[in-house]
Amino acid sequence: MAFASTISNEEAAQLPVAHFDGDIVVVEDDNALERACEYLSAQSVLGFDTETRPSFTKNQINHVALLQLSTYERCYLIRLCRLKKIGKALKLLENSRITKIGAGLASDMSSLSRLCRFTPRGFVELQSEVERFGIENKSLRKMAAIVLGERVSKAQRLSNWEASSLTLQQQHYAATDAWVCLRIFDVLHTAKSSDNIK
Repeated sequence: MAFASTISNEEAAQLPVAHFDGDIVVVEDDNALERACEYLSAQSVLGFDTETRPSFTKNQINHVALLQLSTYERCYLIRLCRLKKIGKALKLLENSRITKIGAGLASDMSSLSRLCRFTPRGFVELQSEVERFGIENKSLRKMAAIVLGERVSKAQRLSNWEASSLTLQQQHYAATDAWVCLRIFDVLHTAKSSDNIK
């Protein structure tokens, strides 16, 4: 299967919008985190992403506020900024049995490590995967446009992820980002198998 190497912003803007239609579960307390980890630890592969409240002040760095882990049917939005104990969530990220698919992982891991020391295992970097197909655009939005033929909205990217509650728009944005990683990986994996790409 052949993919375009690049796509312009104008071309991407014309594509249909990707939208996660599964269940979205917002996790804000220890009991909800327990239930989330029980479900997520039983999965073999998950889409992964994080969100951080943007800083508009020079040299101010905010902590990761949200961890998104998604299957095709359900996405958990784990509000790290609202939880007292996040160790169970980080154990999922250390579990090598669960494959976690994300984009721009180095930045995510660096940000998460500022919250608590952990050893990430089982991660797949989409930016490396697309290189095997000659895809040069490495942002999640451009990769989704090229591989899936769909547009991922950026509308909520700079919203307040530490707000007292997440809006429905924020929830769908965050869930879609993690879910799209999973879909891109599956399409590339299928293409790799059919084309015998290592």
